[in-house]
Amino acid sequence: MNVPVEIDTALQFHQSGQLEKAKLIYEKILQANPIHPDSLHLLGVVYHQHGENNIAVDLINRAIKIDPEQPVFYNSLGSTFNDLNRIDEAIICYQKAISLKSDYAEAFFNLANVFRSEGKVREAVDCCEKAIQSSPDFVEAYYLMGNLFLDQGMLDQAIICYQKTVQLNPGKAEAYCNMGNALQARNRYDEAIDCYEKATRLNPDLAEVFSNMGSVLKELGRRDEAMACYEKAIKLKPDYAEAFNNMGNLFESTGKLDEAASCYRKAADLKPALAEAHSNMGNVLKARGQITGSIACYKKAIALSPDYGEAHSNLIFAMHYDPSVGPDAIFSESLAWWRQHGDPVAIKFDHNRRPFSKQLRIGYVSPDFRQHSVSSFFLPLLMTHDRSAMEIFCYAEVKRPDDMTVRIRGAADHWRSTVGLGDDAIAQQIYEDQIDILIDLGGHTANSRLLVFSRKPAPVQVTWLGYPNTTGMPAMDYRFTDEIADPEGNGDKYYSETLVRLKEGFLCYLPPDGAPDISRLPALDSGGITFGSFNNLPKVNEKVIEVWSQILLQVPGSSLLLKSKSLADDATRSHYMDLFLKSGVTSDQIKMLPTTPSISEHLGLYNRVDIGLDPFPYNGTTTTCEALWMGVPVVTLRGDCHAARVGASILTRVGLEKLIAVNEKDYVNRAAELANEFDRLEKLRARIRQRMIVSPLCDSKTFARAVESVYRRIWRSWCEKG
Repeated sequence: MNVPVEIDTALQFHQSGQLEKAKLIYEKILQANPIHPDSLHLLGVVYHQHGENNIAVDLINRAIKIDPEQPVFYNSLGSTFNDLNRIDEAIICYQKAISLKSDYAEAFFNLANVFRSEGKVREAVDCCEKAIQSSPDFVEAYYLMGNLFLDQGMLDQAIICYQKTVQLNPGKAEAYCNMGNALQARNRYDEAIDCYEKATRLNPDLAEVFSNMGSVLKELGRRDEAMACYEKAIKLKPDYAEAFNNMGNLFESTGKLDEAASCYRKAADLKPALAEAHSNMGNVLKARGQITGSIACYKKAIALSPDYGEAHSNLIFAMHYDPSVGPDAIFSESLAWWRQHGDPVAIKFDHNRRPFSKQLRIGYVSPDFRQHSVSSFFLPLLMTHDRSAMEIFCYAEVKRPDDMTVRIRGAADHWRSTVGLGDDAIAQQIYEDQIDILIDLGGHTANSRLLVFSRKPAPVQVTWLGYPNTTGMPAMDYRFTDEIADPEGNGDKYYSETLVRLKEGFLCYLPPDGAPDISRLPALDSGGITFGSFNNLPKVNEKVIEVWSQILLQVPGSSLLLKSKSLADDATRSHYMDLFLKSGVTSDQIKMLPTTPSISEHLGLYNRVDIGLDPFPYNGTTTTCEALWMGVPVVTLRGDCHAARVGASILTRVGLEKLIAVNEKDYVNRAAELANEFDRLEKLRARIRQRMIVSPLCDSKTFARAVESVYRRIWRSWCEKG
């Protein structure tokens, strides 16, 4: 038998996918020569391709015993071990192949895949680089390295790899798809859409492309086109759980909570382990005020994916809305978040012990440098910072900039967009900017970058403003508050940070431009008092409804106006109406409105409200300030934690302490008494705005000097410790 000829023939069949014909020739060769190593090896490869891996291992091992110096044998054996999930043995085989052939590109590539599956990203990238060094046109190595970078949030590097991939192989639709994903994460939406469109032209049946393109169109506000993309993805792949999840996001963004919930349920049914679907369902239930259900969903998401930090933050935030959850539980869960998500990535930058200097470098980190409540309190400080003493850096996680973004960016000395950047990259940028004091404005709220702070990129770190509780992070040194929101010694044990109490309050409010004029007292025209709350609906829990209903029952002819984004949803309105009816209130006393398209329209609705009611135990902040600015006095119930005392802090700063109740009975009585004093209400309505203007609440210069004094003090303390 002419073995080389027979082998060549078998290889031709093998490479063309005619495995049975190849197998017959290999077996025929081995009948004539049982110790022919190439035939043993290739027959093993055929069995491997058939999924008969144990037979394949035996055949390839026999080939290795006969000829132990063939790197290709070890590479094939490694692939077989990998399919058998015998990972350690697979790695040994690939490494042996490389030791025999130092430029063995395929073995490096296979080893990179194994390392990726083991979560060893650096090792995997190193192997891809060596594969490319050995074979510069190795398309799949570039593609794999792009995926590795994408997994790690190293988007610019991923994009470069995908560009090289499609340069070498213009027909690789998956590379265009993933490049689109990286560009989307980088906020380069037009380029992302271009990539997705190229992918669909190459492979019109790739459902993932349509689902991902839908997400870009959603971000651009092109909702009808986004929905069409999701529908196309589901038509191509009816069991595509991620597409249903994305469709749910679109419905949720438009206030269609019923439809969103249906999509999330479908996604979870199709893929029970899809943690994101459970977390998103938690968001819907929270928006509806069904806090117990939302907490259960977040816990389910965390159980499915313990490293899902966003779901864990969602859980902690939701706990604030549940009156039955005490500070011990929230503090404990915050510490658990740190242990699971923060501590494993905690690193220490080498901060030079610089001497105390006149000008400090201050960094602010937030996803809310846009039309958002946080900006109403941050911008006054930013605009009045003493630039001879402070150099200001803003690190902005803002995907859709708006007019407020432009204002904040213009008031900062330096602007850094963090969109699409990994935590390590942001931390490195902050370190290179030599920030002295870094301030978190997000806490455990959506899209915050708390894990950047875990890496301690600045010597001193502070949390303030955007979140009403501790971060639970030892890496966060201080938290700004005041003596009313957090009385001395009252709850310090529930904070991992050292509390710094600002003498004139922890808030400074910037009244909105273009606010409507204040109307005369609405009750003078309607004949009855209208109470109002425009707070985030989850704050309006069953206990709040019970107490507010008592007020309505005590004030004849009164009504309550509720306004919230979630009230665009029929099921949510019915849920809340049922709760009020159970408390003895009639349906004509409750009026519900969804969100309005502009801030001026939103503020104008306060001209229908006589008295504002602050929810508890999670008070309003911006809503309280807006109501006061529009001449509407707000009655609040002072509780026993920061979130329940913000209302008291605000009212104290504007000299309205008489509107602060100490218990539920007092809350009902103060609101009812105020409702019966039309003269007092008229005077308050006419004077509150001016009272605010001259109060500490709107004194940005004094506030800025107080904050800067604290910055200098805590910086000096750090320098002295150093």
